[in-house]
Amino acid sequence: MVARAGAARTVEPADARIVFPASVPQGALVIGKVPPGSTVRYDGKTLRSTGYGTVVFGVGRDARGPLLVEVTRPDATRDQARIEVTPRDWPVEHVSGVPPQTVNPPPAIAERIRREQALVSAARTRDDDRADFAQSFIWPVQGRISGRFGNARVYNGQPGSGHSGMDIAAPAGTPVKAPAAGVVTFAQDLYLTGGTVLLDHGFGVSSNFLHLSRIDVRVGDRVEQGQTIAAVGATGRATGPHLHWGMNWFDVRVDPLLVLERGQ
Repeated sequence: MVARAGAARTVEPADARIVFPASVPQGALVIGKVPPGSTVRYDGKTLRSTGYGTVVFGVGRDARGPLLVEVTRPDATRDQARIEVTPRDWPVEHVSGVPPQTVNPPPAIAERIRREQALVSAARTRDDDRADFAQSFIWPVQGRISGRFGNARVYNGQPGSGHSGMDIAAPAGTPVKAPAAGVVTFAQDLYLTGGTVLLDHGFGVSSNFLHLSRIDVRVGDRVEQGQTIAAVGATGRATGPHLHWGMNWFDVRVDPLLVLERGQ
């Protein structure tokens, strides 16, 4: 279930290796290795790489393979990594007792939600040259997984979109810790998601924490792994206290549980 490593192609010497997984599940965060100084293209984008040749990208919930990664080495020779995508089952989750105005908001509220989501989307466009994403991630809170990434959601009997993150049940006020180091790019109270924090881990990878009862950081703060950034709550569209932890590669949503498993 890990999205880094199994070699699709190896070229000697070691610095010339091109290493990507042969296959990944839907919702994976893929970490690969290319010769330092290479130009890497995936899905129409040029990927940033570290001085060691590490690159990263996300695979969406509904992605289909094969994925093609184009690599142009510093000597202008080219190669291509082909990655298969393993489909996953997405069970239906029924969520009852949600405030009705968050399921079918009146026009004025719907416009507010649109404006707020545009602000969040803008924060996800950052492409900082920081490799915090390469850390082994830790759980931001300990608790039962009460909602899984990707599962189809039905709110008060009305079908919604696939769940964008992982819900972890925990008592209100439980400290939320940074699962990896990063920079805070968003920290506000929003209508739909309540107390909301975005933590950018570099290279387009970010975490979002929703429904918070308290926010302990400000935009621009640098935080380290394990640092308290907020507290669990039930603000916004929530039926009880829990932490919604989502992860993105730019606008592609990925499964935090797969990222946790990568470090195990």
